[in-house]
Amino acid sequence: MNIIERVILLLWVLCVICSPALAQKVGSTSMQFLEVMPCARATAMGDAYSVLASGAEAVFWNPGGLALAEHQELSSTYIKWIFDTQQGALSYAVPIGGFGAVGLQLQYVDFGEIEETRADEPYIKDPTQPGMTGRTFRPFSYLVGLTYARSLTDRFSTGISVKYAHESLFNGQLVPAQVSQGVTQDVKTWADGLLFDFGVRYNTGYRTIQIAASVQNFGADVKYAEESNPVPLLFRFGIAADLIGTNALFLSQENNRITMAFDLFQPNDYTQQEHLGVEYEYMGSFALRVGYKFNYDYEGLTYGAGVRQTVGSVKLSVDYSYGSLGTYLGNGQRISLGAGLP
Repeated sequence: MNIIERVILLLWVLCVICSPALAQKVGSTSMQFLEVMPCARATAMGDAYSVLASGAEAVFWNPGGLALAEHQELSSTYIKWIFDTQQGALSYAVPIGGFGAVGLQLQYVDFGEIEETRADEPYIKDPTQPGMTGRTFRPFSYLVGLTYARSLTDRFSTGISVKYAHESLFNGQLVPAQVSQGVTQDVKTWADGLLFDFGVRYNTGYRTIQIAASVQNFGADVKYAEESNPVPLLFRFGIAADLIGTNALFLSQENNRITMAFDLFQPNDYTQQEHLGVEYEYMGSFALRVGYKFNYDYEGLTYGAGVRQTVGSVKLSVDYSYGSLGTYLGNGQRISLGAGLP
């Protein structure tokens, strides 16, 4: 690794190590859907994925991994989240010869139908349905993004994403609200912003040990009505290696692989958290995964499985993950479908 790569890598490590100083109060960020990550393989491994993310899935986790795309790739994920919330994600990656790779991503969140309530006249008078207006609304969020990545050497790659995020709390409409005593005006119930991701990935050259780092959702505060709030700024620093497999750390095997990954994770609205994941794969076609998320209020154990098959010249994959969110929040489940195109 030359001096430029060493400097870049050192800067990323320092950013992640120093990031706890940037942490804010819990619940102080908006656009929380940005912390609900796609990709069933990743979430089954407890979100320990900054190193393993590659190709089309890398646009969600670490732009530096996009540079590993050798062919066209397509990935989609459906997320069944809390309180009937549903989220979909779609990504596409394509290499562009010796100039790196380009990726696209799209995410959409449907929060379901919510009954409208108000705390003013005449809605507060009905004792049987206090505050109920009889109307409903559907909040929603979406994100579109473009990623570019390139391998600077055969071991070191870096990438950058630019993303547009939009969140509507009330059908994307202006609504009357009391902004001060006796003063009412129409305020917007949505916010949007331009966000950036940065990522690097480095193969140490010793067996299968690799490290990576990323910063996600770097951008200005977003504004709903009269108040501005930051978005979730996420720092990841990870290391991964094969314990068993080809050129593995402990045991060389051709048909069996066990990979362990660990991420330090620092959001700007919580203290530092840790992600640990293990994946067992048999003959590159079937995988079992388990993970654990440390220092979370409700999340902890995760697990899942995946199948990979080649049909003609197309590589297909199906992955599933499950994670408990505690007694009251239930669980989160994800199903991902992927295709590698010639």
